[in-house]
Amino acid sequence: MLLHVNGVRLYFDVDGAGLVPDGSRMRERPTVVLLHGGPGADHSLYKPAFAELTDVAQVIYLDHRGNGRSEGGDPATWNLNQWGDDVRAFCDTLGLVRPVVYGASFGGMVAMAYAARHPGHAGGLVLVSTMARWRARNRERVAMFHQRGGDEAARLAERRFVEGDSSPDVLAQWLRVCVPLYTRAPHDPDAWTRMQSRPDATAWFNRPGVGEAHHFDLQPGLARISCPTLLMAGSLDPMTPVECQADLAEALVAAPVTARVYDGAGHGVVPDAPQALADLRHFLLAQVAA
Repeated sequence: MLLHVNGVRLYFDVDGAGLVPDGSRMRERPTVVLLHGGPGADHSLYKPAFAELTDVAQVIYLDHRGNGRSEGGDPATWNLNQWGDDVRAFCDTLGLVRPVVYGASFGGMVAMAYAARHPGHAGGLVLVSTMARWRARNRERVAMFHQRGGDEAARLAERRFVEGDSSPDVLAQWLRVCVPLYTRAPHDPDAWTRMQSRPDATAWFNRPGVGEAHHFDLQPGLARISCPTLLMAGSLDPMTPVECQADLAEALVAAPVTARVYDGAGHGVVPDAPQALADLRHFLLAQVAA
């Protein structure tokens, strides 16, 4: 489905009912707005796993502008502030009140931009395998890529994160060497084939020297976030090491924070630790009880 938001049409899909019969009334379930990673990917990697949550919530999958099946608009609008504002406008257009916004990896960056720019709008925030500053933990990233993939992976991580080399050659090698190291679970080739990828968005965000990937800093805005927040991290995540979670917890001074670290899990947590969905379900039920 496509919805006109802030000058572009954004693609979204829905699993589960928002209203369910409960005796003599209709009971409203919490809505989870799921923000995918990337940039340049789509929401499809989260299916069918997140459909398991439909016993307690409605799950809405959103493709960011310029990503997946959404329209692009002007590439000048492909930035974290705009992507964050799109989340707010998307929810308001659909009439979603106090949604729980789930952001993984790059989607977590968008979720933080949204929550900091629109404090009080979200009913809850779930930040998974993400970071507020791109350069904050680069040495830890290089070390973890070395642990997971040896010298070749470590050298690519050094070039990308420490030296800031995001040239097309480095990104091509990254897809071949480093992306398979993100998780311990083997990548499903069919899942990657199903994904509608937008490499132009990846290239824009990572433009050598000037792309937002090289300079974004969301940390100062985190103090404005006050909604209950669940942090989820994998102990073997090379892309956003667990130290990134500690940085977020320290900066979220006004939010009730619950932090979970999943031993042996990599980036995105759920592929390696499906039990993380049980923790997410518990978090959703706690928001209903509150």
